[in-house]
Amino acid sequence: MNIAIIGLGIIGERWARNLVEDGVPLKTWNRTPKDFPGFTANAADAVSGSEFIFLVLADPASVSQVLDQIEPSLGPGQVVIQSTTISPEWSKTFAGRVEKTGARFLEAPFTGSRPAAEERKTVFYLGGDAELIERCRPVLSRIGHKLLHIGPLGSAAALKLAMNMNIALVMQGLSESLRFARAAGISDEVYFDALHANSSRSPLSDMKEPKLKAADYAPQFSLKHMDKDLRLALETAAAAGGLDLPNLARLKQQYDAGMKNGWGDEDFSVLMKLL
Repeated sequence: MNIAIIGLGIIGERWARNLVEDGVPLKTWNRTPKDFPGFTANAADAVSGSEFIFLVLADPASVSQVLDQIEPSLGPGQVVIQSTTISPEWSKTFAGRVEKTGARFLEAPFTGSRPAAEERKTVFYLGGDAELIERCRPVLSRIGHKLLHIGPLGSAAALKLAMNMNIALVMQGLSESLRFARAAGISDEVYFDALHANSSRSPLSDMKEPKLKAADYAPQFSLKHMDKDLRLALETAAAAGGLDLPNLARLKQQYDAGMKNGWGDEDFSVLMKLL
């Protein structure tokens, strides 16, 4: 099982560390050089001889740029596991490019931020052939604990955007609710004690509780990446005939403001500062 991970960001690096811990033959590459096991001079070197190639990048533009570098090194017997959050249309475009080389393409966006990646609790949304998923199961199962076959190519990308829309909207509701309680003189301790006994409590509120209490915006999932995902969701909705998503459109304005304030590299909970 020879693996390459292209992109050593918050998630890619933690997946790679788990694979190193397992003793799996691994090559890695990142646009910004890192002192990391298996690090290669360029993406093409990482891909050469690798059976499974993970793309864990920022956006469609970065995926396209990496494919420009690695396509000449791809061929039969290899699988590109595309885990960057992109739109269904971009997923289909990139699949076409990969498959022209004779390699296979698996659509594999995921849910789970830094803690989940560290604990091998990533959940993968998979789009493509069931046979290809089974071939990739041994490597995906090393870094994740649940594999969901969503449907044909494009469906997993769509579901990932839907899930991130939900997370962003829930986070905004939590932030506005907390801000309202603070304005009424209610302490954070009392607020969260009440939330723990409320039906609206969620894993997201549990994860963000200590960050909101401490105004700690070190990234678990960065504002810039969620902003990109909401943009892709709105673009996909427009391309589908103008789906009406009024709350998402309004929330995107909050993200635009956060980006203008230079908070892109902080956790997306940093939007609390706008309130």
